[in-house]
Amino acid sequence: MISKTSTVAASRTCPHDPPCPSADDIDRDAAHVIVSHPEQGWSLLCNGVVLFEDTGELLPDGQSIAVNRSDKLACAAHRK
Repeated sequence: MISKTSTVAASRTCPHDPPCPSADDIDRDAAHVIVSHPEQGWSLLCNGVVLFEDTGELLPDGQSIAVNRSDKLACAAHRK
């Protein structure tokens, strides 16, 4: 059985050198932005991931990744 992620990844060929990380990789956010809508708060990355300005993500297979603000809150000046 082929997963949706594999199907999406197979249908996209990354033209970048070196190639962008896949949607399954831990560094998936490092992929190039191919469509940007800052007025709406999201960007589409080369690997099919939709990255939201609040750090939430939507993967090509429909899985959502929750917002990760703990690192930002820890470094905020008023939290020290």
